[in-house]
Amino acid sequence: MATLPEVRRFYAQLMAAASGSTDPRLERIFELVPREAFLPPGPWHIRHNHLSLETPSADPAFLYQNIMVPLDAEKGINNGEPFLHAAWIGKAAPRAGEIVTHIGAGTGYYTAILAMLVLPDGRVHAFEIERKLAAQAKLNLEPFENAKVTAADAVARKLPASDLIYVNAGVVAPPVQWLAALRPNGRLVFPWRPSEKVALAVLVTRTAAGFSCEPFMRSWFIPCVGASVAGPDDRPPSTSQARRTRSIWLRSEKAPDDTATAVFGDVWFSSAAVPLPGSAELRRRPDRK
Repeated sequence: MATLPEVRRFYAQLMAAASGSTDPRLERIFELVPREAFLPPGPWHIRHNHLSLETPSADPAFLYQNIMVPLDAEKGINNGEPFLHAAWIGKAAPRAGEIVTHIGAGTGYYTAILAMLVLPDGRVHAFEIERKLAAQAKLNLEPFENAKVTAADAVARKLPASDLIYVNAGVVAPPVQWLAALRPNGRLVFPWRPSEKVALAVLVTRTAAGFSCEPFMRSWFIPCVGASVAGPDDRPPSTSQARRTRSIWLRSEKAPDDTATAVFGDVWFSSAAVPLPGSAELRRRPDRK
């Protein structure tokens, strides 16, 4: 029988492979952060492929595989699939010294991973709207001095200036204040759910010329309170339009044009890429603030 340290070590190797990252720290961090410390006591009711199973015992070894563990089954809130989060973290590439905002932190497991990845000198601001989960996350993250948990609605408030915003709830479009919180070269990773048929993970990067947008994998999360319902005048995309999206614009800066793939309130999506530095289109535009 494998020991728990051996199981964690192999799990970490799987996470590193799923991430596609070349950051050697990621594997070690997934090995060091104990998943069971962020979950209720076992045995655990786990979910995979829409099926619910109970682990045979409270042995933490059962947690080190690609399964979701419900945190609030009635509300559909889970400690999500590790392969998905490894892929997201690999794509977003948190770096030492960066400021991360984690929206939908649950009980803090992936917050802890992010907190370790931005050491030394980096910080994680975690937001969780469910107060019970936020309270548990605060306890769970006490050993992680660079992580702070706030029980609050991250849609309704101004976010701290961030190098990375990591969102774990589905939105029809990122709120303007999330985009405004991104520092130069800052990244935003979120589950884009503009309609029932479209469920994509998207990486947004703030450049000098605008917000680049890269849909990179299928992804489904529960809806984000306050940002998951389209208005009557909004224009959601088809699946093909969503996959072709390459940039996001604020209507206050640029009106939707014939490249628009979706329009939601003050934000619209385009199939056109953000202009490259030195391009004629960028020279014609006023400087971004």
